[in-house]
Amino acid sequence: MRAYTIRRLLLIIPTMFLASLVIFFAMRLIPGDTVDLLMADTKGGTMQDRVLLEIQMGLDAPVITQYGRWMGFLPQMDGGFSGVFQGDLGKSLWTQTSVVEETLKRLPVTLELGILGLIVSQLIALPIGIWSALRQDTWGDYVGRSFAILCIAVPGFWLGTMIIVFPSLWWGYMPSIRYIPFFDDPIDNLKMFIVPAVVLGMAVAGGTMRMTRAMMLEVLRADYIRTAWAKGLRERVVVVRHALKNALIPVVTLVGLWTGVMIGGTVIIEKIFCLPGMGRLIVTACLARDYPLMSGALLYFGVGMILINLLVDLTYGFLDPRVRYG
Repeated sequence: MRAYTIRRLLLIIPTMFLASLVIFFAMRLIPGDTVDLLMADTKGGTMQDRVLLEIQMGLDAPVITQYGRWMGFLPQMDGGFSGVFQGDLGKSLWTQTSVVEETLKRLPVTLELGILGLIVSQLIALPIGIWSALRQDTWGDYVGRSFAILCIAVPGFWLGTMIIVFPSLWWGYMPSIRYIPFFDDPIDNLKMFIVPAVVLGMAVAGGTMRMTRAMMLEVLRADYIRTAWAKGLRERVVVVRHALKNALIPVVTLVGLWTGVMIGGTVIIEKIFCLPGMGRLIVTACLARDYPLMSGALLYFGVGMILINLLVDLTYGFLDPRVRYG
């Protein structure tokens, strides 16, 4: 397993190189640029001012040259070498602050929201999915399946908006919009995150619930499970010790795929609930055409997705001892 893990970690380098190509050049396809927005703010700028701004920001160079500078393959305008491969993601075009510092301030917020959303989704999906399989075609099964479809059908951005709007109209309640760090006040921090985490986790819970039910039904019909029932083992022992691990292998794969959906969902959820995380940062940077900030934040998401997929693959060996890593 150690050799397999090392190989997978080394594959991050070429994978992220390809991702950087897509991220960098896709950003340039967005209409307009930072210079246009700055010129619109000043309203009195001339064409000479525009040219000076482009030179100052390095946007006068060809796109290939800009990419080489950003990655660290080509020297910067001051003659030094710095870039992604040197651990420097550049500086914001608007604030001139380091992209690394800016993203590291926001990353804990998104991580906390994503982890809480994943925990909430599994706390909802696994018990209901297992119960639906054990009580197939009963009223409990019908309720569980209907709830799963509801979770999938209701958009997270709509649900989050309704949670903010209606309590404020009916009871005068508004969620806190002032971010409280976890280590400053854990209780108030969790109060602030629990509602966004539930909204974020519900979409994942619906699909996971249906997959858990389907795989449990398949495993419960296996010969070794019928043997366990025939031996007189209790339902809890049969489910937890014999059926659940085998049923969870496809579920873990699905959760890994759904994690990408959750990462994308944080962009909207953080904006709705005023959480100062990476998603909100990306929206702000996109509107400002802040290319270094957008590209740096998306690279963090790319690394996160790769590490999550690696964790999913390693989980197979724990769930099924027959899995061997070459």
